[in-house]
Amino acid sequence: MDGKIIKWGILGAGWISGKFARDLAFAEGAELAAVAARSLDKAQAFAEEHGIPRAYGSYAELAMDPEIDIVYIGTIHPAHKADLLLCLNAGKAVLCEKPFTMTAAEAEEAARAAEEHGVFLMEAMWTRFLPPIRKVREWLDEGRIGEVRLVKADFGFDAGWNPEGRLLNPQLGGGTLLDAGIYPISFASFVFGEQPKRIASNVRIGETGVDEQFSLLFDYGDGKTAQLNAAVRLPIGNEAWIVGTKGRIHLSGFLNARTAELYADGEDPAVFTDDREADGYAFEAEAAMACLRAGKRQHEAMPLAETVDIMRTLDRIRADWKLTYPFE
Repeated sequence: MDGKIIKWGILGAGWISGKFARDLAFAEGAELAAVAARSLDKAQAFAEEHGIPRAYGSYAELAMDPEIDIVYIGTIHPAHKADLLLCLNAGKAVLCEKPFTMTAAEAEEAARAAEEHGVFLMEAMWTRFLPPIRKVREWLDEGRIGEVRLVKADFGFDAGWNPEGRLLNPQLGGGTLLDAGIYPISFASFVFGEQPKRIASNVRIGETGVDEQFSLLFDYGDGKTAQLNAAVRLPIGNEAWIVGTKGRIHLSGFLNARTAELYADGEDPAVFTDDREADGYAFEAEAAMACLRAGKRQHEAMPLAETVDIMRTLDRIRADWKLTYPFE
């Protein structure tokens, strides 16, 4: 597939799929060929808005389209497992929106299906592929701030009171952990390259039974910690710090970072700035396509094993809160 135009299908015609569709226009070598929704009318409206040639009224039709090289899954959280298995069992490569699944067991099942069918599979943790985040990875690998001892990351907003909406409805996979909280938790995994040995937490469970906000303290041993906060009913902002023995790194708006600041001991501050036109979803799409062209089933920046490990960490956190999902 070296140099081949990669044909994409989008499964789900909601808000996040729309953002991905608009950004895919910035991804070199990508062609958006089809979209599927649960109704043909919705799929056709989405296709007309984004200039997509084919629209399907069922997900199975898209999974069986022989022209589609890879499927982006942008459905609601509880549907991810079934949608993943549908596409993987049809032999399609998949880029699945975060959170990858609802539980670690579901993530493990999807990973096994990808292995069984020999196809590419990756969680769409788009922040990993943003140029400022890649620059941070470079600085860390070069040891520019010494040994990392502390990560502080916050992402939270007030979505307002809508008990039937996706964020506060447990039947729709609502709550902070899977929606906003996955970002700082995945960021800590990105920095430390492992999951915490011990976890302390505080959570607010709201009227609808979902986690509306939380604070986490991850202990990795040897004095290494992560302090993480997230919310869907509290405007706590969007910022991250990485502190090492020889300096620190700052990411203002780390979720969709456009700058990264390095403050290394004995050096002038360094600022990396990304002036991209796209929101940033195009970078994960390009990374996935590079894997397809190279015949790779995973990408080293977001390997399946780490995705599964992160889901296990989420399960540990929920167990401490005694929070279960309706289907469990």
